[in-house]
Amino acid sequence: MENIIFTAFDIFNFGLVVFFWWFTLKHYKTLPKRIPVHFDFDGKADNFGSKIYSFVTPVIGTALFCFFVYALRHPETANFPVEITENNRYAQFLIMEVFIRWLFVLIMLIFMNSQDYMFRYSFDENVKPKVPLSTAILSVIGSLIVVFIFVAIFK
Repeated sequence: MENIIFTAFDIFNFGLVVFFWWFTLKHYKTLPKRIPVHFDFDGKADNFGSKIYSFVTPVIGTALFCFFVYALRHPETANFPVEITENNRYAQFLIMEVFIRWLFVLIMLIFMNSQDYMFRYSFDENVKPKVPLSTAILSVIGSLIVVFIFVAIFK
């Protein structure tokens, strides 16, 4: 059962990467020659670049996907907050596998939200991100807290 869930999770994560590339390619032609590539804490663009920079986050997302797939295939190479013993090996690897997959979803959603905001901001400086960056960062921090609690429980 766990393999079926992990396979579904992996297909979903790969689908996020494909969707991200599709979204970028779909909007690329309509972008102006200069687009915002960096925003300050108030959400205002403070650096602009060529529209080719719209491919930076999909490339980073794809590289992260490859890195996470490698980490999932070789869990012994990961850095765990507790010592791995024969008694806790299965539980710790399971926690790591779930967390890595969940973390990738969060990272891709943050990337896609920022890409969407960058594209919309290119045409209207008064738009707001669909999900505030503070909410996205708090979701990652909250996930870290939960995983550390589980790791401590199953030492």
